[in-house]
Amino acid sequence: MSSPDPQVRAARNQSTSSLGSGARGPVVAVTGAASGIGALLTARLAASDEVRQVVAIDERRGECAAAQWQILDVRDPAIAEKLRGADVVVHLALDLDLETDAAARTAYNVRGTQTVLTAAAAAGVHRVVLCTSAMVYGALEDNELPLSEDAELRATAEATGVGDLLEIERLARRAPRAHPGLNVTVVRPAVLVGGVDTALTRYFESPRLLVVAGSRPAWQFCHVDDLCSALEYAVLEKADGELAVGCDGWLEQEEVEELSGIRRMELPSAVALGAAARLHRIGLTPSPAGDLAYTMYPWVVSGSRLHDAGWRPKYTNEEVLAELLEEVSGRHTVAGRRLGRKDATAAGAAGATVALLGAAAVVRRARKARRRI
Repeated sequence: MSSPDPQVRAARNQSTSSLGSGARGPVVAVTGAASGIGALLTARLAASDEVRQVVAIDERRGECAAAQWQILDVRDPAIAEKLRGADVVVHLALDLDLETDAAARTAYNVRGTQTVLTAAAAAGVHRVVLCTSAMVYGALEDNELPLSEDAELRATAEATGVGDLLEIERLARRAPRAHPGLNVTVVRPAVLVGGVDTALTRYFESPRLLVVAGSRPAWQFCHVDDLCSALEYAVLEKADGELAVGCDGWLEQEEVEELSGIRRMELPSAVALGAAARLHRIGLTPSPAGDLAYTMYPWVVSGSRLHDAGWRPKYTNEEVLAELLEEVSGRHTVAGRRLGRKDATAAGAAGATVALLGAAAVVRRARKARRRI
């Protein structure tokens, strides 16, 4: 991990001020502040002259010394007292880990969001910022390129974590009616890159890029630094409502293959979706078949509301793809499942598709072994 820039180091060296300090700007509470996007945003806001104080909430203490830390689970109703005095809450305590049990993940994500929204209203917070994903628009063959922020949310719950995100979107729409005076902003990033592990980043760990015959992929990325800057815009009320965020424009599949140097392996739709569904059903891969749709059809967003507010991405799609490829270098994944070095060598020789289809033999052997026990 690279060392913080001078501005962040200066913020960390400042003494922790009280919520009642005379500095201008909002008091901002960030959940999930000890790691990932939450840690990056906490450091960014703590270094900002436009933010009075950052209250960092997590189950463990993070590294930002300039924040005021509160250690608790976001599902604990006691969080309402910890939010008292805050002007804005950014809720980033979400579990979207591919390996987490789906039921446990949903229980944490939905209950946590419900608790934070209710607690924020009870504490007198006037704005909550939630972060979902542009995946909620759905990946569909007839999607416009690009989608506007107010496009219909047509995703289904068939992809990893998308059901949770759709429920969070529903809670966001409902909250201002249930709690008059509470404003909710939802930020929806494109394919996130920068220290994150998702089914979509794992797509680029394969020895071949699986392309479903007849599909029309379009790739739009979002660097975590750009997401943090967009979240800061929402915190400072420079933009509100539903905000889509990503690099300008998109890359066609052919451009991705040329830039990455990874060749494609094309499969008929029925074969690819059927194999992915079977492998997930028996627990051989973490990704359900629904994840494949996001590599088949476009879900590119315009980001017009942020652009109208003066926000611009720092990174291009080409730059983010290059960073992603560097980040996943040395990792080997087939059908969303990480392979060891020995397995990866075989997969590389055979191609990702052969490994995908050949997994049926692995399944049959496993079943026979269980019957012999």
